[in-house]
Amino acid sequence: MSKLGSALGKKYEENRLSVLTRSFELGDHTFKVRVPSVQEIEAIYNYFKNPNLDKIEAEYQLMIKAFENLEGKEGVEVKDNDFIIDGRSIRETATNKHILQHRIVEYIKFLIPETGSLEDITYEDVEAEFPLSVQMTLVEKINEVISPDYKDIKSK
Repeated sequence: MSKLGSALGKKYEENRLSVLTRSFELGDHTFKVRVPSVQEIEAIYNYFKNPNLDKIEAEYQLMIKAFENLEGKEGVEVKDNDFIIDGRSIRETATNKHILQHRIVEYIKFLIPETGSLEDITYEDVEAEFPLSVQMTLVEKINEVISPDYKDIKSK
């Protein structure tokens, strides 16, 4: 039992899970969400600053396979170990894609499963279940319930 938990008493400890749980509706389903600790949210945002470079490189290698035969064509250049297509870096695109997928997975892990665990879920698991638009909606809804606007908090 934590110091604060001890101070708030046995009844709080019995109801701690419900205090740290929020929910939202999407379609006709109610999703329950565990409100993460400050450290968990900071870890997600710190990952954005220092992502796994090996995973980004693997994503980059997959992406450039589609462009290798275009080398030298108009709008395509190879520069500094990167493909630039119409002025856009494929390496930067790979980085952004990896970070987005990481965020989606980490937010999905905040959902409270009815059975089993989501701790070992991968992006491939998420992608197999939900199209990207639903993934983005889930992340948005989860974010809304774990960190409501100040205006919403003030009005309660």
